[in-house]
Amino acid sequence: MPKLGLFAKLRAAFVAGLFMLAPIAVTLIVASWLLQQVGGRFRNYFFFYVPEDWLTNPNLALLWNLAATFIVIVIITCIGLISRWFAGKYLAGVAERFIGNIPGVSAIYGTVKQIVTTFSSTGRSVFQKVVLIEFPRKGIYAIGFLTNEAQGEIQARTAETVWTIFVPTTPNPTSGFLVMVPKDSITVLDMSIGDGMKLVISGGAVSPPYPYTAPIRVENPPEPSKAA
Repeated sequence: MPKLGLFAKLRAAFVAGLFMLAPIAVTLIVASWLLQQVGGRFRNYFFFYVPEDWLTNPNLALLWNLAATFIVIVIITCIGLISRWFAGKYLAGVAERFIGNIPGVSAIYGTVKQIVTTFSSTGRSVFQKVVLIEFPRKGIYAIGFLTNEAQGEIQARTAETVWTIFVPTTPNPTSGFLVMVPKDSITVLDMSIGDGMKLVISGGAVSPPYPYTAPIRVENPPEPSKAA
């Protein structure tokens, strides 16, 4: 391979430097044009009085143009956020009306939406555990959700320790029965609240696997042994 002469090396170095600096130069040219066009045009709208001697100074004029351009960018961004928020609400409303007109699907969608609205409005978990109780009579079992350990007058007027259980209806779990069940007659299940809700909504078609294997957590892992 023939060696390149000094002129060829300098030419190759010049081309390499040109390709390296070209993006920076183009960026500076575009930024300068934007500052002059945007900042220079809108400067008087944002700053009612700018001393003439400040504008004759190139550095001070650049700062005023930069400030005006920044304000324009902030205004455009705020308009975009507001338009996206209104557009998002409008599109969500259109989609909701569309789903509501589909036979069968509208009932499921309305039920799920009602569930989410009901049980997320309090900002905390309404149910504590999934339980199994004999309801509405002995020998027949129903899925329920423990809402509270009964206290106050209800507990004072019962001989046994009772818990407050909500027994939902299927497939709309937003309605159901509130029953006070003796603690000894309640079987606490391992399934999560979400799995229990799926079981109720599906009418028993979606049943979580059993035995339930929860992830093993090590609260205080042993420290590695140090060599003597």
